[in-house]
Amino acid sequence: MVEVADTYKTIDSPAEGIYKEKGSKFLAKAYPVRTEEQVKAIVEQLKEEFYDARHHCYAYILGPKGDKWRANDDGEPSGTAGKPIHGQLLSFNLTNVLVVVIRYFGGTKLGVSGLINAYKTATHDALTNAKIITRTVDAIYSVTFGYTMMNEVMRLAKDLNLQLLEQQFDNTCIIRVRIRRSLEGEFLSRCSKIEGLIADFEFED
Repeated sequence: MVEVADTYKTIDSPAEGIYKEKGSKFLAKAYPVRTEEQVKAIVEQLKEEFYDARHHCYAYILGPKGDKWRANDDGEPSGTAGKPIHGQLLSFNLTNVLVVVIRYFGGTKLGVSGLINAYKTATHDALTNAKIITRTVDAIYSVTFGYTMMNEVMRLAKDLNLQLLEQQFDNTCIIRVRIRRSLEGEFLSRCSKIEGLIADFEFED
């Protein structure tokens, strides 16, 4: 049986870090996020809040497999800001995380290596201060069945520790459940043995 990797590391709540050099201040803010819409809203909000800062550079990684990401230098020399921020997210093995580093320019240029170090160190500080947690990768299913199958379905839910999200009981019953990806094969196998039951995959969360 193929083992399904169904966990990932992320952060529990927002965290901050800071780095100062030659009068410049780099304020790093890390956020748990799930969508690019959330990323956009947070970046816009920070640009409004810290309107007097020179740069608002960021990077994010999304998805249980970390396959959706972006790094933004926001006017800094190419590769000196977004890339080192992204590198720290990879180093901490995190996903569903956004880090924005807000720079106040101190009047002295730091050079390429100095900038890379500053953005990297500020990000590292924020992620070190964050509470890192492990989450499971879950599948959401809609399950339709006849009322007479209620006991079998409830036993299945208990055995596999399914989380019931919604339920509607009538002659035809519908429940929405959350299940760990690693248990999905067993869940579908047992569903197929309950006559008349239909399990429809909705999305991965």
